Amino acid sequence: MASPDRLVLLVVYPGIQMLDAVGPAEVFSLAGIGLRGRGYRLLVASPDGRSVRSDSGLRLEVDAALSDVTEPVDTLIVAGGFGFDTATTPELLDTIGLLARRARRVCSVCSGAFLLAAAGLLAGRSATTHWLMCGDLARRYPETTVEPDRIFVRDGDVYTSAGVTAGIDLALALVESDHGAETARAVAQALLVFLQRPGGQSQFSARLDHGVATGSPLRPVLDAITADPAADHSVPRLAERAHMSERHLGRLFGEQTGTTPARFVERVRVEAARDLLERSTLPVEGVSQRTGFGSDETMRRAFLRVLGVAPRDYRDRFRSAHPPQEVL
Repeated sequence: MASPDRLVLLVVYPGIQMLDAVGPAEVFSLAGIGLRGRGYRLLVASPDGRSVRSDSGLRLEVDAALSDVTEPVDTLIVAGGFGFDTATTPELLDTIGLLARRARRVCSVCSGAFLLAAAGLLAGRSATTHWLMCGDLARRYPETTVEPDRIFVRDGDVYTSAGVTAGIDLALALVESDHGAETARAVAQALLVFLQRPGGQSQFSARLDHGVATGSPLRPVLDAITADPAADHSVPRLAERAHMSERHLGRLFGEQTGTTPARFVERVRVEAARDLLERSTLPVEGVSQRTGFGSDETMRRAFLRVLGVAPRDYRDRFRSAHPPQEVL
């Protein structure tokens, strides 16, 4: 006899981004077609059980009020959207906390991470959200390690994803974990998306989109890092250039970039190395020297940490279709 379907509970509220809810819902729905054994059953719930209007103006019908959901929850997913701040009430946060304790895994899409954080579910964990909001998430919840260059992050049984379509990537990863790569691949093909975005694709460029204002005392430091990734960018050297203490430098990085000096330097170096791997004939060892890693092994560890793929595998997968350039 077949086991009961896994309950996927989608938490929505006025002002959600529609794709944050509908994207994962389509993945789980398609995964259930033809599955033998445990499929999925979707339940959409709002704080008061009423339909919600998304930030695009489209209305979404719901199945229940969150407080009325008493059955076991397999996967709890909190959608994001511009309405997350208005939706952040003590009652909603308490309900999310109660449901999370009964769920096998807890997930957020985009700014839904702010609701998980406000409910205390991201304290001491790593997480991500839409890159435009990563700095804000880091400032509001300093006990959370925000990873702005990730499509999605898993920390134990808590998953957070980046903006909008990243919820589809997360849902595919969950389906693959539950039912294997073949099922997830079939869903991805039906949706005409990647099974997994190549190489741990970053949300944005640390070199181009750090978003720090020109007048900030941190701006010259960031410009120096991006202009010459291979230079000495140790924290003491950066603090010396900025004419401030290491502690103050670290505080400014957290407030204005949502990350630490060391992690920002690492991301810039990884991006510079990616460019060389894609567009040049330099051997991997030469790329690591040119971009400040110093050794092939150091660069390999950084690539695995930031992109989830080794440098040689990255080059094999993403080398430009244009003839590679010689780099002197």
